[in-house]
Amino acid sequence: MNSVSSDRPSNTIDPKLLEILVCPLTKGPLEYDAEKQELISRSAKLAYPIRDGTFRSCCRKRRVNSNKTPSTSS
Repeated sequence: MNSVSSDRPSNTIDPKLLEILVCPLTKGPLEYDAEKQELISRSAKLAYPIRDGTFRSCCRKRRVNSNKTPSTSS
C-alpha cells in the first residue's frame, strides 16, 4: 500500500504528519525545509534529513542547523 498522496508533489510533507512529528531530543515542533529535504528543530538547532521519504531521526544523520533566520521583532 502506497501512503503517498498523488495530490501532493513528492518533495512535500503531509501537514498532518508534520503536526505529529517532534524533535527526538527536545520533543519540540519541527519545521519542513523543502529545498534541503530536512526537518528542522529550532529549539535543538538541529536538522534531520528526509531520505527516500523517511524522516532520519538517527543521531548519526542529524546535522547542526546553521541557518540564520531574520528576527521578526522590531
